[in-house]
Amino acid sequence: MRLDQLELRVPPLALTAAAAAAIGLLPAQNAPFIDTALAWGVGITAMVFGVGIALLGVAAFRRARTTVDPRHPERSCEIVQTGVYARTRNPMYVGFVAVLLGMAIGLQSLPGIALTALVAAYLHRFQILPEERWLRQRFADEFVAYCKRAARWL
Repeated sequence: MRLDQLELRVPPLALTAAAAAAIGLLPAQNAPFIDTALAWGVGITAMVFGVGIALLGVAAFRRARTTVDPRHPERSCEIVQTGVYARTRNPMYVGFVAVLLGMAIGLQSLPGIALTALVAAYLHRFQILPEERWLRQRFADEFVAYCKRAARWL
């Protein structure tokens, strides 16, 4: 299988759910230099942020009446540039990664942090870059201008 055959194939929410399950099954590290309550406080904060920013992204897409299915960028009818999309071009992916990172931090799981980094790298290579190629082709100068205003991640 060629790498480009993996582009836009795995639903990002399914990937995130599988990674979350894996992080939950990985053994906790409970590093002695990190207070468990502090780790969970930071972790829960990251998870709440992640869910919030992802939901804001979905809501903005719904208001714009454009597709929320990232496997089919050809169904996009406009570039959403307001609300959370004024700051980040990918709030749903930022949210997914934040949730995974929060879980890993709360569980003090170094393998969980590594898995979160792998998920972020996968999303970048096989989801975001192909989406951006399509959007650049479909919306041309409008998308290029938007990219100058809003960060890809944060």
